[in-house]
Amino acid sequence: MEEIQLVLDLAREAMEKAFKHVKGELLKVRAGKAMPQILDGLMVNYYGNPTPINQVASVNAPDPRSILVKPWEKTLIPELEKAILNSDLGLNPQNDGELIRIFIPPLTEERRVTLVKHARGEAEQGRISVRNARHEAIHTIKDLKDEGVSEDDIKRGEDQVQELTKEYSEKIDSFLTQKEQDIMTV
Repeated sequence: MEEIQLVLDLAREAMEKAFKHVKGELLKVRAGKAMPQILDGLMVNYYGNPTPINQVASVNAPDPRSILVKPWEKTLIPELEKAILNSDLGLNPQNDGELIRIFIPPLTEERRVTLVKHARGEAEQGRISVRNARHEAIHTIKDLKDEGVSEDDIKRGEDQVQELTKEYSEKIDSFLTQKEQDIMTV
């Protein structure tokens, strides 16, 4: 039974990792209001090294329609601007010499629908990862039969893996529903 618990722990870890990845990706999806997380994936050339934007500047949203990026070194402002402009976020940074302001335009209905489709795609990738973890765990549990684990314990282990799968799929669906509501709210 100890072997089965180990397999369950590994499956839970893999499913949690899949959920956290989906959550992180969905937080990056712009929902029509300013969220500093949308800049998380951007890299800035910092002394020749690609560095995440949040490691070279403070990023915050003082109101629902704008994001402020205040670099710790003023010499980074052109690099920050370039990174934001070259991203696929469709944002237009404004430099005032001290910091960068990014005004978030309201989303069109067409863009909202596109973002919802993208969010659903990310969630589906997460569900696929959860199902892959389930498949791997069940396969490993079935292999324990050769090591003398009883069929009842194997069946219980499989049921527990299925419960884990259901739990994490529901977590992903719940987060997706919340994100869809954020996107579609005008």
